[in-house]
Amino acid sequence: MDVLSRPLIDRTLPLLAEGYAWLPNRMRDASGSVVRTRIMGRPALALRGPEAVRFFYDERNVHRHRAIPEPVLGTLFGHEAVHTLDGAAHRARKELFLPLLQPTSVAGLAEHVSDAWDAAVPEWGRRDSIVLFDEAATVLTRGVHRWAGVPLDDAGAGAAARDMTAMVDGFASAGPRHLRARRARGRQEERLARLVRDVRTGTVTAPAGSVLERVCAHKDADGEPLDEKTAAVELLNVLRPTTALAWFVAFAAHALHRWPENRTPLAAGDAAFRTAFAHEVRRFYPFVPFLGGLAARDLFWRGVWVPEGGLVVLDVYGQNHDETLWGDPYAFRPRRFLERAVGRDELIPQGGGDPATGHRCPGEGLTVGVLETLAAQLARMEYTVPDQNLAIPLHRVPTLPHSGVVLTDIGRAALQPSPRTAPVPPPHVEEVT
Repeated sequence: MDVLSRPLIDRTLPLLAEGYAWLPNRMRDASGSVVRTRIMGRPALALRGPEAVRFFYDERNVHRHRAIPEPVLGTLFGHEAVHTLDGAAHRARKELFLPLLQPTSVAGLAEHVSDAWDAAVPEWGRRDSIVLFDEAATVLTRGVHRWAGVPLDDAGAGAAARDMTAMVDGFASAGPRHLRARRARGRQEERLARLVRDVRTGTVTAPAGSVLERVCAHKDADGEPLDEKTAAVELLNVLRPTTALAWFVAFAAHALHRWPENRTPLAAGDAAFRTAFAHEVRRFYPFVPFLGGLAARDLFWRGVWVPEGGLVVLDVYGQNHDETLWGDPYAFRPRRFLERAVGRDELIPQGGGDPATGHRCPGEGLTVGVLETLAAQLARMEYTVPDQNLAIPLHRVPTLPHSGVVLTDIGRAALQPSPRTAPVPPPHVEEVT
């Protein structure tokens, strides 16, 4: 039977069962960087590598419009979000976010988050223990709201943080997690739509130059301002991803516990090492498993075919652990980013391509800047990591250390080196330990 006409078995259920490991394992079985399969009833072409990134982000090949499943829009991104647009409409909407790439914006957000962290640490020290993931989410929520000019009282920060993390936690699931995510999005969209209405009617004044002011004033490619619901969606697309950095903060703490030799250069203020550490956390730990779009026409990639309208899937987790790119991908080694310049389309934890024109996350610079800052503050903190389950299940998307990283004796205990454990296994296994 001809390879192009060979029937494809739908692999949606194995994907849901295996999570991050599913696509890297299929790539390994295929002994290459491309796999032809079927997902959610559609023929799919899965690919990886810097050339594949450029192929994927070329709008002549792949479209994002109608590519994102409704369950993901209804929880993670929001309907009519920038992620769903292509061409001129996408470029016009993205103009709303591009100023966030500027160094002054990155520094401003990092400062607000740092201040919120400093304010929280004394209160953490009065408790027997904290779950770092939960507390980091609240700190990040407070900091990004202040930076974006979005009103939020301290009493409401915890509830808002829980909603933001619920949206991320439930996007790739079914059942209670997914329902929690939908309810959380509904609450936050309603809150922010009211705020947009109040700004536009003059009841509330948006701080000059703030994200809130930009969203309320933004006009799309058709010259019309965003409706209140879409404006709320795009505000959430600034607030929610920043709160989601709580995953990376928990991973940073996990790394410092397992490889404590990284603590000294972080705490000492080595700027280049801080950036390298942030990049390695984003590369090494599992967050985005893959990205998808729809084939704009009949496509061939390295001799493998997918028809127009089929799925094209970029293997993010697999590429970030590709031995041909990283040499020792399952070693946590920040200094790899000091040893050579890493290409734009090699490291893709938040997508690839040009953020100014394509679908790469425009907040990537904010992610790195904030993670650098909080990793350094974490390295300077005194705390104890008690016995707990720090394994990271690869079948769960998004994943996290089981315990959320519990800390005790904050500010009261001398730092103790943590013993090394075995190297992280490749993604055939169920957990990263």
